[in-house]
Amino acid sequence: MKKIYGYICISILMLSCQEERKVEKATAKKPNILFIAVDDLRPELGAYGSKIAITPNLDALASDGLLFENAYCQQAICSPSRASLMTGARPETIGVIENYTYFRDANPDIVTLPQHFRNNGYETVYAGKIYHGRFTDSALSWSRQPAIDKVKFKKPNYPGAYALRENQEIYIKNQADIRAKYNSVSHYALGRGPAYESADVPDQAYIDGYHTELAIATLGELVENDNKPFFLGLGFRLPHLDWNAPKKYWDLYDREKIPGAEQVEAPMDGAAMGLHASFELRVRHGIPKSGPIDGELAKTLKHAYLASVSYVDAQIGKMIAVLEENGVRDNTIIIVWSDHGWHLGDMGVWGKATNYEIATRVPMMIWTPDMPKGTRGKKTDALVELIDMYPTLSELAGLKAPDHLEGQSFVPLIENPEKEWKKAVFSQFPSPALREWAANPLTAEMRETYFGPLIEEVEGRITKQQGDAWNRDFFENDLMGYSMRTERYRLITWKDYKKPETKPIYVELFDHYLDPKETTNIARENPGLVRQLISQMEAGWMGNLANMD
Repeated sequence: MKKIYGYICISILMLSCQEERKVEKATAKKPNILFIAVDDLRPELGAYGSKIAITPNLDALASDGLLFENAYCQQAICSPSRASLMTGARPETIGVIENYTYFRDANPDIVTLPQHFRNNGYETVYAGKIYHGRFTDSALSWSRQPAIDKVKFKKPNYPGAYALRENQEIYIKNQADIRAKYNSVSHYALGRGPAYESADVPDQAYIDGYHTELAIATLGELVENDNKPFFLGLGFRLPHLDWNAPKKYWDLYDREKIPGAEQVEAPMDGAAMGLHASFELRVRHGIPKSGPIDGELAKTLKHAYLASVSYVDAQIGKMIAVLEENGVRDNTIIIVWSDHGWHLGDMGVWGKATNYEIATRVPMMIWTPDMPKGTRGKKTDALVELIDMYPTLSELAGLKAPDHLEGQSFVPLIENPEKEWKKAVFSQFPSPALREWAANPLTAEMRETYFGPLIEEVEGRITKQQGDAWNRDFFENDLMGYSMRTERYRLITWKDYKKPETKPIYVELFDHYLDPKETTNIARENPGLVRQLISQMEAGWMGNLANMD
């Protein structure tokens, strides 16, 4: 019996070794993935034609990879955008249209992008912000923890994330005041500190610099234990508010040469509920709670945004350099994306959370080791969406994409950037004027503490335009703006998202050939075109995919 038992054990061990060798063989030549996320970054980069942004590292990546001129998010807010692209399903499919619903609670069995790679033999790990906030999906998406014990620097943990003592004190006082007023309320948006900071500190003194060091240390471990390919996420918080960046990045810019927004007025005849009152910025200390945000303050704010972008660019440069130093650049796909854009005074708005071009269009670029020589350094005008990254990376890694995906792989564009592609892409956002930037209806505390009169002014504009259609409960809770971008047009229909069969209560149409800044809604003058585009919108994402014949 002992001999038989021994034979069985040896047989099991041999089978186990064979299976391990099969996995190793299957994954030996799989490409690594460096998945770089940037929060609130609009295409304000040199590679996208910005005359002011100093972004040499992203520009260099674009010059050797493929840049997407017309990439769009599915919703211009953090959690819905990230949940959508990470699950490969659209916001309403997964039931995430604001920042407070955890996609995993609503979709317990859905397979995420990193989970798909993990299930196919990859080590999956991240540093920084990939998912939104606490919704990290730690148990299913990620196979290991980052190498925290290998980082030389202590993780920054300043009050309010400010390095300067005076700003920490402002934050602490404002937090104390708001909690004294609402002792049972811990609304994260109330009692904020300054919107920006320029401290003479090293890169790792702020969280994005620290997370870069953490990703670098983690890469070292992944390379050292190179029995598996890796999917490494590196997520940057900036240029999300607050714009706290080391002084040396502020010093890159001549303040007097920083231009303001070119289009500062709301679209003529645009939806009154389509633009918010810059709530996200106005809750910050020192920002006026009503009236215009312009002049010297506007210049300072844009300076802060640009400094933050340059700081992030430098961190990305460090990360890519370490790929090369570790000898894995030639087998690593690099993809860089932002979760949505950001109004810097455009249309009179500061923030994300609209259905317009400035909030929905994002920078995205990809570099692959085997990219055709004729593609390197090219830009494609093809319409693509963030949700397309999941099937694309799966195809590039030779993995079968899950059946639930609602995007389309853009691998053919890597082969031919001029290939005819999607007829339209889609975004959405619920009543920006009556919701916080987290896309939740305005809380009573927000109304009382900061914006009572301002909100009354906003509601006044809506009621004047909408007349008998006005109903506060409906406009706050059920009204959704659905946006479709074609090569030439942006169509936005405002309708009850709980009753999709109903007609829109308002329509916006912008001609990007004649009006790229979306200054004038031309829907009233073009009823036939509106009907045609609404029909195209009703065909949905599936009816607007690229023809693969």
